[in-house]
Amino acid sequence: MILKGKTALITGSTSGIGAACATALAREGCAVMINGFGDAASIEAQRQALEELSGAKAVWSGADMTQPDQIAAMVETCHAELGGPDILINNAGVQHVAPVDEFPIEKWDQLIALLLSAPFHAMRAALPYMKAKGWGRIISTASAHSMVASPNKSAYNAAKHGLVGLTKTAALEVAKQGITVNCISPGYVWTPLVENQIPDTMRTRNMTREQVINDVLLGAIPQKQFVMPDQIGAMALFLCRDEASAVTGSNLVVDGGWTAQ
Repeated sequence: MILKGKTALITGSTSGIGAACATALAREGCAVMINGFGDAASIEAQRQALEELSGAKAVWSGADMTQPDQIAAMVETCHAELGGPDILINNAGVQHVAPVDEFPIEKWDQLIALLLSAPFHAMRAALPYMKAKGWGRIISTASAHSMVASPNKSAYNAAKHGLVGLTKTAALEVAKQGITVNCISPGYVWTPLVENQIPDTMRTRNMTREQVINDVLLGAIPQKQFVMPDQIGAMALFLCRDEASAVTGSNLVVDGGWTAQ
C-alpha cells in the first residue's frame, strides 16, 4: 500500500469523481476525509467502506465549500483527527447554464466561490502542514472547459480557466518543498449528475436517449465514450506516487480527445 500513513482530504467526494478518488486512495492505505452533501446513511456506508479498504480511519465533513471559515475549520479538523492533510483534492462543483446577459448574479457568485475560491482557501489552509512535512500533493478537478469554452457557461468556464492559473502559481511557489500542484481536466464523466440530465434533454429537444448521448453529450468527443470516474481516480493516484514527483504545474487532460481538435 503506497499511501499507508498518508492522509487525504477530498472535497465533493460523497459521489461521482470525488468518491472514485477516495476509493482509489483508500485502496492504497490512505486515511481519508470525505466532504459533501447527501443522504446520511449513504455517506456513513461510504465512510465505513473506505475504512475497510484502507485499514485506516475515514471521516466525513459537511463543510460548505462556499464558506471560507468552514473550509479552514475542515482542514483543521482533518489535521486533528487524521493528521496531514498530506493530499488535498479540490473536487466540489456545481453548474448553471445561461447567457451572460441573463446569468443570475447570485449564481455567478456561487460558482466562482465553489469552483475557484474554495480551492484557494483549502490550499491556503493545507499548505503549512505539507511544508512542515516536506511532502504534499494538491490535485484540483478542472475540466475540458479549463481549455475550451462552451456557450452559456460563463462562470464555469471562467472559474476552470482561473483554477489552472492558481495551480500553476502554487506549483511554482512550492516547487522546492516536496509538494506538487496539478489539475486533472476530465471531459464528460459518466456520473449520476450527467445521467440524470438525459431525460430532461430528451424532452426539451425531442430526442431519444441514444441521440442525447451520441449527438449532445458525446458529439464533440472523438472516442465517443464517457470518461469513467475510476479513470480520474487512477490519475489522481498516479499523481500521488513518488514516480510523479516531477509532474507539477500541469493540467492533465482526460477527455477522450475532445480538446485535441
